Amino acid sequence: MWLSLIVTLTCLFISTPSYAYGADIHVLGTVMAIDAKRVEVKTSKGQVDVQINKKTRYKDQHDPKGANMPEVGDRVIIMATKNDKKGAKKGEPLLLATEINFSTAPRVSISREPVPVE
Repeated sequence: MWLSLIVTLTCLFISTPSYAYGADIHVLGTVMAIDAKRVEVKTSKGQVDVQINKKTRYKDQHDPKGANMPEVGDRVIIMATKNDKKGAKKGEPLLLATEINFSTAPRVSISREPVPVE
């Protein structure tokens, strides 16, 4: 009796933390293209298109209070949900970004020194 109760409670408490994050999907990568309606991210598994809208929040890791947006080359972590709109067009991305955390890439200046020819 006690053993079955303990096993049941243990299974219940082990499965509970998996619901803590909800249905968010995380996309990690580098911004390849960005415009007013979508972000194209290069991940380790390939290219991912993510739709953005007015409710999407942007957070710059170097300037949390700033109103900056990511640029091409920035590293991003995008929290997104599946786009379940019934009126979604065929070419529209399947993911809708809720929050975009980004870190600006260090800009390296290129020196234009002449190369000696032998």
